[in-house]
Amino acid sequence: MRRGLLAPTSLWRDRRFARCWAGSAVSQFGDRISELALPLIAVGVLDASAGQVAWLTALVWTPNLLALVLGAWVEHRPGKRRLLIGTDLVRAGVLLTVPVAYAWGALTLGQLYAVALLTGLASVVAACAWAPFFALLVPRAAYVEANSKLSAARSASFVAGPAVGGGLVQALTAPVALVADALSFVASALLLRRVTVDEPPPTTADRTALMRDAREGVAHIFRDPVLRPGLACTTTLNFFTFVSGTGLIVLFADRDLELSPAAIGLAMGIGASGSLLGALAAPWLARRIGVGRGIAVGAVLFPAPIALIATADGPAWARAGILGAAYFLVGLGVMLFDVNLNSLQTAVIPDALRSRVAGAYSTVNYGVRPLGAVVGGVLATGIGLRATLVTAAIGGALSLLWLLPSPIPGIRSLEGIEPSEPTRSPPRVGQHP
Repeated sequence: MRRGLLAPTSLWRDRRFARCWAGSAVSQFGDRISELALPLIAVGVLDASAGQVAWLTALVWTPNLLALVLGAWVEHRPGKRRLLIGTDLVRAGVLLTVPVAYAWGALTLGQLYAVALLTGLASVVAACAWAPFFALLVPRAAYVEANSKLSAARSASFVAGPAVGGGLVQALTAPVALVADALSFVASALLLRRVTVDEPPPTTADRTALMRDAREGVAHIFRDPVLRPGLACTTTLNFFTFVSGTGLIVLFADRDLELSPAAIGLAMGIGASGSLLGALAAPWLARRIGVGRGIAVGAVLFPAPIALIATADGPAWARAGILGAAYFLVGLGVMLFDVNLNSLQTAVIPDALRSRVAGAYSTVNYGVRPLGAVVGGVLATGIGLRATLVTAAIGGALSLLWLLPSPIPGIRSLEGIEPSEPTRSPPRVGQHP
């Protein structure tokens, strides 16, 4: 029997998982520092305009448009663990170029754009490698528990990361604060270096085969009764939540709700605690109402509270309280959705297609985010911030319609769930099948 089919008493007793969890937690914490420091460097050090800062954000997500091909490439690379370690070290090295250039007085906006693009590219490769590595590392019976623990670490980083990042930026300057994120990737690489899994040997492929494999990843998603509606639902959610976007919500809280930066930051912290609670509660809820219903609840609870923000009124404490409550519910919903859907998808994807499917999924799912942000800006200009937030909430909640006719809501647990048969392209003339 392949190792990983039987669950240990607790994942914390599995040293391999504990080391992977620790590496993920450390690097997630570092990411929160970079997310704050990079825009502050652009604005405070290089005097960038709002449009230039927007491009900085967009470039981080742009490599996801290549995830379709990158997933097929990763599928044929030997040693997914080595790829994960390599991408950690690449991101560390790229980030360290910023404080070095700053110290020499040579930092430019072009360099920041390159850093955003390269770190985004490494992150996409890491995500494609993580999908098959996770399936080898974690027993099938523990998928939900493992995703819950990993999501909890990510949520905790959103609670403490921005505050620590802000303190580092203020004390050390934003470029020097990036050293902390670089060191977090080095720590993650060192922890992963001590994790071993039995990885099957990969197959070799030429460029033509890579494109064929990429198409197979797409074809498998659209033929699978679980992956297809899951992708449609997730893509719809991502589009509409980026229509509202954190930037527009912050702008609305500042201009329309007239809240202070401290009040806005506190509301975001409350929202992050909702994410942490959702990550921890997802396995408990899945056992009681089922994995599929947990996904359905999250699909509505994630976007709907955005409309609550648009209704905020009254004294300052009430406006801040509504903003905080909405962020809390959004955080709770996104974790209920992500933990359960990620676990279900891991269970139904064949081992031979994990990287390809992850790449194809990211191309569509994350590739739509910049489009949503652009549409949000157009709507905010045309119909106002308040109406844009309501539109985003309603559109996001309608993502549930993709799930209702699918088998997803009726899935109670992952027991008995088997991967679907891989979709294969017919061999070309002259090729062996």
